[in-house]
Amino acid sequence: MKKYHGAFIKNEREIACLREANRMVANILDAIGDVVAPGLTTQRFEEIARDMCATYKVKPAFLGYCGYPYATCCSVNEQVVHGFPSSRLLQEGDIVSVDMGVVFEGFVGDAARTFPVGEVSEEARRLMQVTEESLYIGIDKARAGNDVYDIGAAVQEYVEAAGFNVVRRFVGHGVGARMHEKPEVPNFKPAMRGLTLQNGMVIAIEPMVTAGTYEVDILPDKWTAVTRDGKLAAHFEHSIAITHDGPKILSISDRGLNRRTV
Repeated sequence: MKKYHGAFIKNEREIACLREANRMVANILDAIGDVVAPGLTTQRFEEIARDMCATYKVKPAFLGYCGYPYATCCSVNEQVVHGFPSSRLLQEGDIVSVDMGVVFEGFVGDAARTFPVGEVSEEARRLMQVTEESLYIGIDKARAGNDVYDIGAAVQEYVEAAGFNVVRRFVGHGVGARMHEKPEVPNFKPAMRGLTLQNGMVIAIEPMVTAGTYEVDILPDKWTAVTRDGKLAAHFEHSIAITHDGPKILSISDRGLNRRTV
């Protein structure tokens, strides 16, 4: 890997490893999405993820990272990110965001999706649609010569035009041999321009969008982030390679690009 202003430029072999890591993550998210239903616990998602990691013979990237105690982040309703899987029973109308990562041959896959639990409200449905669509709008800006600023500005403009808000406290990031590498990739328009994207960079773009305020609080577990006003939040994430042919989504499952918009 070469470095460019602190960011790593990956070669073809490294991108191939990242693609395989992300394929596994996407398959795990597919399997979790298949079982999401009222009456299920979020701990079940953790079990599925760990079982599939064992089958793939890979390590869960989140487990033990900075002391995080689980393989998945399972965030329900007003929980934005970093929610703990638990014995909490999902209810009809909930939405649940699942963030997952694995380490394959020293490289990290990282992706997230938000799933509806049974029939959800029109607000929840729109929130999920807008969040996911904002991700693809951001991805389209992930091109050599553009700035990470361009990604965040495009996401924020789309989200706010739809009447929602983008969380400022958390951002996307470079991904490679470490889960969080440079550059930071804001989902909002930063105060100043940042790093110019180069072919060979791999970044995770992950808009976190709220139905109310973008302000968040951290619960006493020191991990779970919740919306300050208790309103719903959604989260979608893909890992992207910057290539001569434009942005390439790495976190694609064996089923293909399975967009879960409702």
